[in-house]
Amino acid sequence: MKIGKLAGAAALGVAALAALPAFAQGAAPAAPVVPTAAMVNKGDVSWMLVSTAFVLMMSVPGLALFYGGLVRAKNMLSVLMQVLTIVCVASLVWVSWGYSMAFTNGGGLNSFVGGFSKIGLQGVDATTFAATFSNGVYLPELVFVIFQMTFACITPALIVGAFAERVKFTPLIVFTVLWLTLVYFPMAHMVWYWPGPDFQPGAPDDHGLLWGWGALDFAGGTVVHINAGIAGLMGCLVIGKRRGYKAEPMPPHSLVMTMIGASLLWIGWFGFNAGSNLESNAVTAVAFINTFTATAAAGVAWALIEQIVHKKPSLLGAASGVVAGLVAITPAAGFAHPMTSIVLGAVASGVCFVFVTTVKNKLGYDDSLDVFGVHCVGGIVGAIATGIVAAPSLGGQGVFDYNVLPATFDPATYSIAAQVWIQIKAVVFTLVFSGVISFVLFFVLDKTMGLRPTAEVEAEGLDIAEHGERAYNM
Repeated sequence: MKIGKLAGAAALGVAALAALPAFAQGAAPAAPVVPTAAMVNKGDVSWMLVSTAFVLMMSVPGLALFYGGLVRAKNMLSVLMQVLTIVCVASLVWVSWGYSMAFTNGGGLNSFVGGFSKIGLQGVDATTFAATFSNGVYLPELVFVIFQMTFACITPALIVGAFAERVKFTPLIVFTVLWLTLVYFPMAHMVWYWPGPDFQPGAPDDHGLLWGWGALDFAGGTVVHINAGIAGLMGCLVIGKRRGYKAEPMPPHSLVMTMIGASLLWIGWFGFNAGSNLESNAVTAVAFINTFTATAAAGVAWALIEQIVHKKPSLLGAASGVVAGLVAITPAAGFAHPMTSIVLGAVASGVCFVFVTTVKNKLGYDDSLDVFGVHCVGGIVGAIATGIVAAPSLGGQGVFDYNVLPATFDPATYSIAAQVWIQIKAVVFTLVFSGVISFVLFFVLDKTMGLRPTAEVEAEGLDIAEHGERAYNM
């Protein structure tokens, strides 16, 4: 069975390699590996800690400023507060039970979700280790924990853009905790959990559902972007349109801030994608340059499309294209060739442009900051296209077979058609799993706590009503 060097962020969860007893429960590898400090490279550790800080920068200040600039001035602080608080809450939830649910063996439910053996980071300390994608190479487990924590922080924060300017603060935070627990942690487990290359041969059934399918997701196309994007769509449908939508102008109040936020996102994304290799090596460079070229192509493509359609390329459009390119290359970052990444970025940008400017208007939903149109749609394009651009015949990296020790790669066995079909299945599963649970959560919270503020509060702005302050006092 071919399984991708997938990883991403995800890596693999095994994070728990340290908890060797968990692996001892399954069939033991022919040559058991006991991770030691000698298997840890200081360069890998340094790179992963830097990458972690970069990914945190994507949320605060990157995403916060990107979203904050796009809303009206009276709602800017509400968006900043939502993103900041979600990052804080998600961090606490992650170390309390999220890491254990995502990256430990879940027993009878192992294909779908992890267990609680590491709740409260029990058994995780400076002496335990997490697997990378190379045989005999490990990270301190705490490094893996904090890197993955930043992914758990930014994913629910992405959702708020879909219904910005019309959601109450407290129910949103309650939703975040429930959504992380019921949707994000299981998805992370299903896509990224496995016991690592040294243990997989002896425990071939110890992995998440989508990992077992052979789905490729280097850094979060399904887990982060499609997952958050479809949840955002469910939220904006349950909450409804902004009052005055399409009847009164609602321009971004500060495209300067949006540009700053987009730039910080692009820089931080190198940690997001290249860091998902979990090591500092040649594949890290592959993910890095692909993130660069795909994003550049997407930004140019959106500007060109606007030049043709509207006769004027806009900064908002170029920034949107950049984000679309970042989203699309995320699942393919460690698999593609730089030149096919350019094609992927440009195509994804064009598809997202159509959804943002045409499909949304025709269907009539109010996705305030185009979370669905950019993150979900861009994620779908990228996830499916990963099956194409990973092909060795197109300069891709292919996928490694981790069921042998050491892991091997045979380019002759790669089938674009077969891999694309696996990718499509993974996309559909993510849309249904996240979409259904997200809709139920929004619906129940709306009927119990109430998600939407009053008409008077919306007219005045959420900054004053929800937080008692203004972004600007003049």
